[in-house]
Amino acid sequence: MCASIRFCVVTFLAVAVASVPAGAAPAAGQWRGLHVLNYGSDAALVELGEQIPTLAKMGINVLILEINYGFAYESHPELRMGDAPATRDGVRKLVATCRTNGVRLIPQFSCLGHQSWAKNTFPLLTKYPELDLTPGAFPNNEGIYCREWDPLNPKVYEIVLPMLDELLDAFDADAMHVGMDEVFLIGSEQSPSTKGKNPAEVFAKAVNDLHAHLVGKRHVEMLMWGDRFIDGKATGYGKWEGSECGTAPAIDLVPKDIIICDWHYGQRDEYPSVPMFIEKGFRVWPAGWNKVEATHALIRYSRRFDDPKMLGHLFTTWSGRKKWSEFPPLVEGLKLLQAADGARGDQTR
Repeated sequence: MCASIRFCVVTFLAVAVASVPAGAAPAAGQWRGLHVLNYGSDAALVELGEQIPTLAKMGINVLILEINYGFAYESHPELRMGDAPATRDGVRKLVATCRTNGVRLIPQFSCLGHQSWAKNTFPLLTKYPELDLTPGAFPNNEGIYCREWDPLNPKVYEIVLPMLDELLDAFDADAMHVGMDEVFLIGSEQSPSTKGKNPAEVFAKAVNDLHAHLVGKRHVEMLMWGDRFIDGKATGYGKWEGSECGTAPAIDLVPKDIIICDWHYGQRDEYPSVPMFIEKGFRVWPAGWNKVEATHALIRYSRRFDDPKMLGHLFTTWSGRKKWSEFPPLVEGLKLLQAADGARGDQTR
């Protein structure tokens, strides 16, 4: 994820290719995604909906809307964020637009990490400070990237799971993206509940608790970011695109039906996490950001793997609302994907 423009209140969008029935998942290799921020009101959702027909014609077919606290929750209205958060009616209008244009709509709620930005702590930990992984530490959030909730406190799930259920119902969704990226504080000295514990086991428990509810009880697919499953030192990715805080071994402790969104924003010759996730049995959805050449490099590398577990490409944006049909990495990346699809089709004739 972008380390400088992340707002958990906002909505987060991923859109993928439109040649499939409304609400259906695209074929393997054909997921074309766009992620956007700042759509946490009904007016913003209308603005977003107006872009869907054009984006669908360009090849977009799955929309992941990261809404977090920017929704008018009924189960926990005290956790609503913003003066006029998005409502069920506003979401339903977007659902209708997406279905008309053959776009699969998936909500996202960032779990565990990203519970603050800069000095602003988000509602769960301001209303329920006892759920903070590092309670009382890091005043004004100085010295940390973002606050994290305590995955070992069962009260977290008593609160959050009903909120996820509300999103699934409002979006009439068959999948949920749970975030889980850029977690750094598990096992730290400032964490009373996890100090001295195995970070991989704690992280895996958090993933498995969400999976048990979403997949086991609600029977929907679960997506998440993959950086905490990657050994940042062994791969050379470092502590952002990979983990240097002990969580990477969790990859062998979680179900393989989770869809991994594998984000990388710099240009490289190889992206070793892509084949790693495939070899481990996960479906993987590589994700680029704001650099055209870096996006092209990730697309070209990913397409080396002719495997049904390779889903396609996700374009992230990490900025304010714009006309996404003119976003250069998206425009140029879709051209590359379409050209590659054409070349592959010629080879099979």
